[in-house]
Amino acid sequence: MESAFEIIAEPNRRAILGLLASSQRSVGEIERRLRMPQPTVSKHLRVLREAGFVESRADAQRRLYRLKPERLQEVDAWLAQFRRFWSARVDALERHLDRVNPPTRTKRKTRRRR
Repeated sequence: MESAFEIIAEPNRRAILGLLASSQRSVGEIERRLRMPQPTVSKHLRVLREAGFVESRADAQRRLYRLKPERLQEVDAWLAQFRRFWSARVDALERHLDRVNPPTRTKRKTRRRR
């Protein structure tokens, strides 16, 4: 069985996961949104389903796919060791931006009554 990293290394699969992160979708909807042929979408969905990243359910004549976030925990656990590097840099960037361009207060606009 391929690792989680091997599965999500494929750009089309990442794009499908990105779509499914916001809501469940049908094959046709994924096909239209990503402008991929139906056989290609189905192939990638099969790989994602077999690897445990997505699950499907029947809805009348179509199948709806949704993300199974549990499988992404393997990726998240591996990335956790690197978060301290990102957060330190993001915090430093935020401090720098605050120095260069301090936040300004905006006055509330009030409506005039006639």
